[in-house]
Amino acid sequence: MTLRPVIDPGACALHGDCADIAPDVFDVSGDVAVVIGDAPDDLLREAADACPSGAILLVEAATVDG
Repeated sequence: MTLRPVIDPGACALHGDCADIAPDVFDVSGDVAVVIGDAPDDLLREAADACPSGAILLVEAATVDG
């Protein structure tokens, strides 16, 4: 399975843990974290698990990509 991260903007509190773990995937320099890249599923899971707000949802790529 290939996962893609989706940010829940209502839950994101810009803690930045996701960007610390996966800086090529997440940017927290704005009002809400945004997804800027991709990474292996295990790294995405680690970043999602580290989010204290639970703002990172992981969905199957086919759901997002079409």
